[in-house]
Amino acid sequence: MKNEFLMGNEAAALGAVHAGVNMVCGYPGTPSTEILEACAKRNDGSIHVEWSVNEKAALEAAAGCSYAGGRTLVTMKQMGLNVAADPMMCLAYVGIKGGMVIAVADDPGPISSQTEQDTRHFAQFSKLPVFDPSNVQEAYTMMLDAFELSEKYGTPVLFRPTTRICHGYASIQIRESAEKHEIEGFIKDTRRWVIFPRTSYLNHLKIEERNDKLSETLSDYKLNRIEGNPSAKKGIACGGVSYEYVMEALGSFDDVKILKVSTPCPFPEQLASEFLDGLCEVTVFEELDPVIEKELVYLCGKLGKSVKIRGKLTGDTQRAGENTVESVKDVLCGYLGIEKSTKSLPASPELPVRPPVLCAGCPHRGSFYAVKQACKGKKAVFCGDIGCYTLGNAMPLDMTDTCLCMGADVTIAQGIRIAEPDTLCFAFIGDSTFFASGITGVINAVYNQNDIILVVLDNSTTAMTGHQPHPGTGRTMMGEIVQKISIEKILEAVGVTKIAKANPLDFKESVEAVKSVCDGNGVRAIIFKSPCIAVSKPSPSLGVKKESCIGCMKCIRELGCPAIVNSGGKAYIEKSLCFGCGLCSQVCPVNAIGGESNE
Repeated sequence: MKNEFLMGNEAAALGAVHAGVNMVCGYPGTPSTEILEACAKRNDGSIHVEWSVNEKAALEAAAGCSYAGGRTLVTMKQMGLNVAADPMMCLAYVGIKGGMVIAVADDPGPISSQTEQDTRHFAQFSKLPVFDPSNVQEAYTMMLDAFELSEKYGTPVLFRPTTRICHGYASIQIRESAEKHEIEGFIKDTRRWVIFPRTSYLNHLKIEERNDKLSETLSDYKLNRIEGNPSAKKGIACGGVSYEYVMEALGSFDDVKILKVSTPCPFPEQLASEFLDGLCEVTVFEELDPVIEKELVYLCGKLGKSVKIRGKLTGDTQRAGENTVESVKDVLCGYLGIEKSTKSLPASPELPVRPPVLCAGCPHRGSFYAVKQACKGKKAVFCGDIGCYTLGNAMPLDMTDTCLCMGADVTIAQGIRIAEPDTLCFAFIGDSTFFASGITGVINAVYNQNDIILVVLDNSTTAMTGHQPHPGTGRTMMGEIVQKISIEKILEAVGVTKIAKANPLDFKESVEAVKSVCDGNGVRAIIFKSPCIAVSKPSPSLGVKKESCIGCMKCIRELGCPAIVNSGGKAYIEKSLCFGCGLCSQVCPVNAIGGESNE
């Protein structure tokens, strides 16, 4: 063994590499993204690593490799599991041959997600085992254990780190080298690999029997354990990062019995029953939902144990958001009588409010502004999607009226148009999201003779999650240069007959492009193409001529670019933020903005 300082996602990735993983697939989504990227970085050439077009495609491709005996890792965030749910539920019944781990990162808060979805419910729903690491070391260790359990029982296994595990750092112990796993090859067996109703019924019976055995086995799993005072009358049950918060909050206090649950499904009932013996009450700390709490309530009823279980259901712990050491300690002070420390640090200065905004120079700002100006006086609805362009909802742009889930911009617009035939319905979607989940909605609109305007914001990358490649970028995660897949040609192929194109940083051209598709029927499209500023910096920064500026602040009021501020009644461009996109110079009514520095 040796030590290495790693991020939690890197530790999980290294665990997969050391387990001899043969194929890694996924779709980028914070906080999971770095798992696949770290696998690519650690790849010696023997592992196939790919960003798939979406999570469903990733899981199905991995299933094929696993059927042939390969070990596979699939990565996504909790929202992506909804997309992959169809193949996952079926794989739970069909099973696999080579070990398969589905890493699904949950996002308490939520910090960068639409919901606080808890993957442990999916584990119970699909009857799949789930590992829930509480620190960076366990992210590595559990990944190894997950592959071992997966292959032993012929089932996919869920691996559920949360944000603070994914992005935390620690010095951990790792193996010296990776295991090499040889792929046996696909062996035809229709009774095993073809999902017939009768087969599913028989497999369901086997799954229930297997999970009963797994519950017993996992009661002895090294990372499920009972700690603290065995004769204490009060207990604490916890899992994931909440375990670390509990241990830090307890400090030297030791008159309490602790149950650490690392595999919430199948629940380690024997261990939990032993934990409950002699206790009067238990407080449960977990993120996000009361999964452990409900299991303990059920177990008390099943075994006839008179133990009061406290937690989210009773209102004793917070029902949403992240736990912290402070929030845990606040509960423990009342529950265990622990005194809060009287020491206090100097008060921190109040931080300025910093709402999320599109980056200075972002081409999406030009796209939104052009559509807004072209639609003045028209009844229009602007349906948004998941990506950094969701920030088009912020003032002063105010150009995102709806946002549900990936790809829903296209279909939500269709529904609104049917309900309100006199409304211009725009659907804004990014290039990566178009490939991931937008194509289906476009086909639906064309087939059903809908009347919408699709706006593709093509910035040549998957910007929101860290600039990962996608089918339109011309390269793969394996470093191969491939033919770019044309969004325009896809739209033409599915029957979109009117397609306008424009550079969103050319205001006049963009407005004309929007106007050209406003009139007409059927599905029309505008492709705004300009690279993300993180991919290609536009031009040198601009400046404001003070003697020319009339202080109208139109550049600030209408664009909301963070590089432009009001300085003494005149517009001022912060050169360290400006990327020279030139949009403000085209908006200025007196041509006060140009290439010269601020005076």
